[in-house]
This record gives sequence, structure tokens and C-alpha cells, in this order.
Amino acid sequence: MKNNEAATFWQHLDILRWVILRSLGVAVVFAVVAFCLKDRLFAVVLAPRTSEFITFRWLGVEPFSIHLMNTGLTEQFMTHMRVAMYAGLLCAAPYIIYELFRFVSPGLYQNERRAGLWMVSSGYVMFMLGTLINYFLIFPLTVRFLGTYQVSPEVDNMLTLQSYTDTLISMCLVMGVIFELPVVCAILGKLGFLTSKLMTRYRRHAIVAILIVAAIITPTTDVFTLLIVSLPIWLLYEISILVVNLMRK
Repeated sequence: MKNNEAATFWQHLDILRWVILRSLGVAVVFAVVAFCLKDRLFAVVLAPRTSEFITFRWLGVEPFSIHLMNTGLTEQFMTHMRVAMYAGLLCAAPYIIYELFRFVSPGLYQNERRAGLWMVSSGYVMFMLGTLINYFLIFPLTVRFLGTYQVSPEVDNMLTLQSYTDTLISMCLVMGVIFELPVVCAILGKLGFLTSKLMTRYRRHAIVAILIVAAIITPTTDVFTLLIVSLPIWLLYEISILVVNLMRK
């Protein structure tokens, strides 16, 4: 009996190893493709630094352009590598999720399999939605304010490419995680740890916390930008209340 259990364990470990290898292989392929498409990749990455970006044209912002510079011998190449790897992971994420779910699903009941598929799919969709909102709204407003802010006309801003791309990637990750709020609340509601009444009772506290988070994400001085950033997070909280209520029913 022990030998059979050991064999089963090692068989599962071998399957998991191939799942990881296939997932890494697909991510590397997408990263290589993104690396080869350098001009198109950085046309997307660098677009928010000028007033020609679609968000600024829609808001009617005054013309501006943020100049980026390189200060290290290998900085541009390493930045190219990091951005390509992040793009590869984003593109390969659906396949990676599929591989992991296919590995786990044989050990689940039918209802658990449906719930797991819903949780994984909705989690990925919400993460991508948060990434897109950050790219089209939050990051452009942030980079415009910080990139054009001056304590004195005699002090010029000299922003590096690494600082720009690292800020973009980190903010995409932060907003992607924040947009997982409805999924996390749905799971906690299903487990009985969270109720819609509790979330409604502490709505005012949540709004204050949302404003604080929005102020941290976009350290700007104008109220308009703060409200623009806070609005989608507040909507997420309201959606989470509805989702938790549905889960309880």
C-alpha cells in the first residue's frame, strides 16, 4: 500500500514538473516574441509620457512631453529584458492558469471544479482590468504630475528609463491586486467570514481607506485626480457587496 502511495506521489510530482516546464516554456516564447517586437512594445510602454496619449487628448490636457534618459551602460538592455518578460507573463497567463487548473481539477468534485474555474477565470479578468485601468488612467495622471513637477524653474527633471518602466510595472501589479477585491470578498462570503451587512455597515470606513490608498497610488495635489483614481476602487467595493450578497443567497 505504501509503495502504491509513493508511486502515486512521484507520478503527481512528475506531472507537476511538466506542467511547470510547459508553462515556463510558453512564457519564455511570449517573452522572446515581445523582445523581438521592441519598437511596438516600447511604443505602448512610452505612450503615456506625452500629451498625445489618448487619455490626455480625451481630458484636453495642455501639451507636454517628458524626456527620458539613460544613465547606465546596460540599463536600456536590462529594461528591455524586464519589460519583455513582464509582457510575456501577461500573455502566457491564460495558458499557465489552464495548465495549473487541469493539474488540480481531477482531485476536485464537480461543484468544486465549477467554483474553482469561476474563481480563477474571474481573478484573471479582474487583474487584467486593473492593469488596463492603471495604464489608461492612473499611471498617465501620475507620470504627468510627477514628471512635470518642479520645486523651482531652475531645477530640471531628468527621469531615467528604468525609473519610468519600474513605476509602470509596479503600479500595474498593485492595481491588478487591488482589482481582485470582488473575487476575494466572494470567497470570504462563501466561506461565511464576510457578509454584505458588515460591508455596508463599514462603508464609510472603507471610503476613507480608499481615499488613502488612492492618495498613495497617485501622490498628486489636485482633487480631480484623486477622485478619478478613487472612483473605480469605490465601485469595486460596491460590486463586492453585491457579490457577497449573491454568494450568501
